[in-house]
Amino acid sequence: MKNRLDGIRAEIVAHDSNAWARELGYEPIYSVAPDARIALIGQAPGRKAQESRVPWNDASGVKLRTWLGVDDEQFYDPSLFAILPMDFYYPGKGASGDLPPRKGFADLWHKRILAELGDLALTILVGGYAQKYYLGDRAKPSLTETVSAYAEYLPSMIPLVHPSPLNFRWQARNPWFEAEVVPALRSLVTKVITA
Repeated sequence: MKNRLDGIRAEIVAHDSNAWARELGYEPIYSVAPDARIALIGQAPGRKAQESRVPWNDASGVKLRTWLGVDDEQFYDPSLFAILPMDFYYPGKGASGDLPPRKGFADLWHKRILAELGDLALTILVGGYAQKYYLGDRAKPSLTETVSAYAEYLPSMIPLVHPSPLNFRWQARNPWFEAEVVPALRSLVTKVITA
């Protein structure tokens, strides 16, 4: 399985749609292993993650690890967490933050990669792009409604708001997230990684 995953990575790097990334010296930013227990599906790597070649290597990642109740060593252990953003390359800066992940990117690669991960017990959907893609019609009209309905998706999936520092107003307006969702998330993660 590892060889198949390596082959998919090589295909991603060589794909015509990623020629611009090759020219910039970018590597695809994701981390997987055949025995991963948790799939963490987010938006797209930020600039710091792209430059360091380490996913979630920023303030958002620090906050996310706090929510998950794991340390850096656990988070970056690919046998525990498969880290799969909706696009594996930093999309660039937009008018109000980073640009969204490219449409169609996950269609090309996610299904093939996930098919190689036979031990997944939990999928964590971080942000609206991942939730709309993976929940489809089961997603609510807004991210807030989807996250507040987290119990509907348990035990195999849980939706989260993005842990970006830019979301501090959302978190202040929605104290139930830290009070209810984060403890449920930590309990799920602990159960899966200690099983």
